[in-house]
Amino acid sequence: MFFKRYYLGCLAHASYMIADEETKVAAVVDPQRDIDQYLADAQANGFQLKYVFLTHFHADFVAGHIELRDKAGAKIYLGERAQAEYDFTPVKDGDVVEFGKVRLAVLETPGHTPEGISLLVYDLAQSDRDPHAVLTGDTLFIGDVGRPDLLASIGVTADELADMLYDSLNNKLLSLPDATLVYPAHGAGSMCGKQLSSEAYSTIGEQRKYNYALQPMSRDEFKRLVTADQAEAPDYFVHDAILNRQDRQSLDTALQDSLKPLELGEVVAMQQAGAQVLDVREAIDFAGAHLAGSLNVGLKGKYATWCGTVLDREKPVIVLADEGDEEEAAMRLGRIGLDLVKGYVAGGPGSLEQRPDLIATTERITSQALSEEIAKQAMLVVVDVRAEKEWNDGHIEGSVNIPLSHLSERAAELPSEKTLVVHCKSGYRSSIAASILQQQGFEHVLDLVGGFDAWSASKLPVTGSASSQCTLSQVN
Repeated sequence: MFFKRYYLGCLAHASYMIADEETKVAAVVDPQRDIDQYLADAQANGFQLKYVFLTHFHADFVAGHIELRDKAGAKIYLGERAQAEYDFTPVKDGDVVEFGKVRLAVLETPGHTPEGISLLVYDLAQSDRDPHAVLTGDTLFIGDVGRPDLLASIGVTADELADMLYDSLNNKLLSLPDATLVYPAHGAGSMCGKQLSSEAYSTIGEQRKYNYALQPMSRDEFKRLVTADQAEAPDYFVHDAILNRQDRQSLDTALQDSLKPLELGEVVAMQQAGAQVLDVREAIDFAGAHLAGSLNVGLKGKYATWCGTVLDREKPVIVLADEGDEEEAAMRLGRIGLDLVKGYVAGGPGSLEQRPDLIATTERITSQALSEEIAKQAMLVVVDVRAEKEWNDGHIEGSVNIPLSHLSERAAELPSEKTLVVHCKSGYRSSIAASILQQQGFEHVLDLVGGFDAWSASKLPVTGSASSQCTLSQVN
């Protein structure tokens, strides 16, 4: 049996290929939308990609089942409760797909979603009784379980799904042999759970012993536990969950429309007509000089997640990138179903050199300089754009907490006559925030270099008491 895990770090996403070395038949489970790596491995090994399974309709990325169907002729398999626009084979408890010495047996494991399944992987050359591994999708993670609260907007409550999840874990997955290897669809950094491990795999026995959500407890206690303290999900999650049900265009088709060079004059005209200019360079480069009105989300960070949060899905996007980064910027948007890119700025940032009238900058300030300005009672407001939990764990006294995911809608609450100093943990999110505020017309915006980490490292005062929060009514 051939078994390979593929890991996409920026989305903390794991996918798998299982193949029989004799018959050369292969299946791919939970593929990412850009499928070249699966095609390359299949070609290198002489495999026919005959099957593609989705363990559920993913919300945090668009899966590559349509691409594998169209390019490799793979047949799509989904849980019996799935409803989709395209043709697929529905599978239920006990259904088996067997090729050569490989057997894939289906367990229905709803809870993260209603149609969720897990796949028992048997290497028949070793045993036809005990599974080698179980691919658990988003039902069971290493150290956590799938969150049940993502589908409220499409008619399934967190309480209903938590009930299903309790049964799937206790009656299905925990009944497997302790030696069964556990391979989930996500690792640390995913927002599909709250404390996922960075380990690639575990065993049922280890999870039975160490996973907080698998300890003996009542159904009601479990439901309270798994729904508490979940991070706010980005708006694009529902969009992607719906896209994974649709017979949409392929990524290749989307990229054909995206990778067109646009002269600066055309870019400005499109921007004035409502297009979004997305500058994907690092914060320091964006701060030094950028096209006025552009939005900064750097490629070297949680690019897709934050683009999915701050971009308007109804408006076209033009990418401004260092030469050679344009395709990656568009492709990574495509991974989460944002097929919005209509071109990129020809010549990249260098194209602005002859048009200084179009250039804007973002002033940056060090922690020590900010401390001195605060001591002088300067006319400034410190805006902390981290999540509320981060803020509660420690913050600059007197700062205002507006999480980045809500900054656009709440920016009008901030005083335009004062200097706004924005910060996050390390400087990535604050550059996005500064670009949003400048885009909305705030003229006095500073970005704190190194964020809260730099402030703390400088031994400057930190408070963790929520009662010390400065309200917006106090700063206006």
